[in-house]
Amino acid sequence: MPVFYKIDKEHRLVMTMGSGVFGLAAMLAHQDQLLADPDFDPSYSQLLDFTHVTKVDIDAEDVRKLAARSVFWPCARRAILVNTDIEYGFARMFEMLRENAGEKGIRVFRNLDDALAWVFLADTSSQSTASE
Repeated sequence: MPVFYKIDKEHRLVMTMGSGVFGLAAMLAHQDQLLADPDFDPSYSQLLDFTHVTKVDIDAEDVRKLAARSVFWPCARRAILVNTDIEYGFARMFEMLRENAGEKGIRVFRNLDDALAWVFLADTSSQSTASE
């Protein structure tokens, strides 16, 4: 699965897009790429767009392996955008496993506008907290 990402420092956002066959090796490599990227900040929010995935080639154990790695800070908001029920199920499993590890900011969406609203809600809340 080709995985592309862009780090938008101005908006404190990592945009990740996967296409083709979704597999464990590509996602682990993506996590490694982020950790090695000098522009990456683990406090940034993330939008993971899997709407171009054509086949899911993972199982529950693979999701556990992905969720076992902590790449973003627990306070980071992360939206996972999916199309299919199987993607939704695996993404929700990932969300719950990361939540059990202390990450409360991951949500799964089927609509881009809702996903973006979730990701950018963090900016609004942190600005209002900073000004109080």
